[in-house]
Amino acid sequence: MEKTVIELFAGVGGFRVGLNNVANFDQNGKAIERNNWDFVWASQWEPSTISQHAYQCYVTRFNNPGPNSNEDISLVNKELLPDHSLLVGGFPCQDYSVARTKSNEKGIEGKKGVLFWQITDILEAKATPFVLLENVDRLLKSPALQRGRDFGIMLRTFSDLGYNLEWRVINAADYGGAQRRRRVFIFAWRRELRYNQMVNDYTVEDIMLNRSLLASSFPLDIALSQQNKLKSVNLNEHLDTVQMTEKFSFLFENSGLMVDGVAFTQKVIPNPEEPITLSEIREEGVDLSNYFLTEKQIEKFKYLKDGKKIKRVNSNGNSYFYSEGGMGFPDSLDLPGRTMLTSESSINRSTHVIEDHLTGRLRFITPIEAERLQSFPDNWTNTGMPESRRYFMMGNALVTRVISRLEPELSIIIENE
Repeated sequence: MEKTVIELFAGVGGFRVGLNNVANFDQNGKAIERNNWDFVWASQWEPSTISQHAYQCYVTRFNNPGPNSNEDISLVNKELLPDHSLLVGGFPCQDYSVARTKSNEKGIEGKKGVLFWQITDILEAKATPFVLLENVDRLLKSPALQRGRDFGIMLRTFSDLGYNLEWRVINAADYGGAQRRRRVFIFAWRRELRYNQMVNDYTVEDIMLNRSLLASSFPLDIALSQQNKLKSVNLNEHLDTVQMTEKFSFLFENSGLMVDGVAFTQKVIPNPEEPITLSEIREEGVDLSNYFLTEKQIEKFKYLKDGKKIKRVNSNGNSYFYSEGGMGFPDSLDLPGRTMLTSESSINRSTHVIEDHLTGRLRFITPIEAERLQSFPDNWTNTGMPESRRYFMMGNALVTRVISRLEPELSIIIENE
């Protein structure tokens, strides 16, 4: 099978950077792609802004403009998309509840604007062989009042479309990354593929701990993981995802496998590797004075990052205490960075503050350092967008190192079909 890819919600191209092992770009600004994954189509559209900075970065670094779309994906005719062997994307964590249509002719439909249903529309139209998705790890426990409902609906939807899948929460720093960023990765495949023979040849536990794409790419502490109970839930016991919306609840752990609509899940323990530290990603030897903090900003950060217990009153007039623990200030240079948010470089609790190498003064991280936290090439987002948007793009991106890490095994899987 050829390694053809479509990238959804592409942002500035994290999946493509990872799969094609991009470490730099040429004098024309075009990415030097060192692997042979053929991206036949990509979609990136930001509905809340006129300036499409992410899309412009994508087409500048790749194939300007190439076979890419900068429109609302719900308006795209899925039947006309190029054939492909792999669909990748990092989609928003939303409300995946479903309800019957008024006529009931179509069975069930998801809430409008939920981008997961755009993915399933493509899978239904194109019978995509393999799928690799990324999301925040809270997806496994959403919503708060019905834990696991949304993820269960996703799993049942994949099963109804003819897929088996695995999932795993991966902290990039556990596998040599520069950022303590936990994300859930979902790898799905059609049940008629050769790869699916694995589920007949091996036990569920052996697949989850040793043989699957994610297990083989991100080794586990097998002994510690086996101490945790393997649980299962039969999603087929529910009539459909409408009934699951109303009744389903289950505690999914940080790793799992779904086969023929039955989900197996187990808490697993990584076999950690030495991470990259903040000191290793610092820019050095350049003038960084624009990023130094004022004394007023330092005092504000000290307050924001300090532990606190504040009495508040809710809308009903009842008082309660809002509490939050203290954070290290400044950030330790001997550790990998914390999870970077889209608000990076603004005055808020989540922003990184580090000690400058030459002066010892406290400062924000630079856009290049933000790119290094996500394993992008230096100046990847330096394509004409404002500096604040460069931080925003990195806060929205994935750690490309994670994708590069699983690429060799994924390449073998697809080439063997």
